[in-house]
Amino acid sequence: MASLLNPPLTLPQDKLNPGGVLAVSTSGIPSKNFQPSSTRWNHRRCLLMTAKTSVETDMLANDSVGTDAVDDKDFGVVCMHHVGILCENLERSLDFYQNILGLEINEARPHDKLPYRGAWLWVGSEMIHLMELPNPDPFTGRPEHGGRDRHTCIAIRNVSKLKAILDKAGIPYTLSRSGRPAIFTRDPDTNALEFTQVDA
Repeated sequence: MASLLNPPLTLPQDKLNPGGVLAVSTSGIPSKNFQPSSTRWNHRRCLLMTAKTSVETDMLANDSVGTDAVDDKDFGVVCMHHVGILCENLERSLDFYQNILGLEINEARPHDKLPYRGAWLWVGSEMIHLMELPNPDPFTGRPEHGGRDRHTCIAIRNVSKLKAILDKAGIPYTLSRSGRPAIFTRDPDTNALEFTQVDA
């Protein structure tokens, strides 16, 4: 499965400014009115940022803006950084996300700085943050089809190959009801996951 996902990008440390942001030209980035389609979609169009391993408590105080700027709703959305997923048992979840889905741990992310157990997994250039915390959502009574539930969608290159991987592991899934190449499954904690096929 690892080959189905885009590999994580490594950012050259000598190209980062003191704030930890990669200096990238934005001339090729579409305007905010651009609506990507599945045929043109490419998550590498978003600017990539690296997160510092320590929390910068004074960052917001130093970067405060005047009240006039609040009327302008463009506050600089760049891309999705990560999705937080709750799990009851970190090892069981890692077995699923690493050994079934082929995701790799981002060793650069701090695991010991938070008051709960967790792991950061690469999904292309973005991440999933597994958090071993109590889940307020019920485990039973969820819709059979994950597309009718809260879900995280991951773009992949080959839905048929993932279907074979899930079949071999005995993991239930449903196919997209619209007929597009997409598959829905659940992790060991019933978190719904969608995998949609996109052009590489």
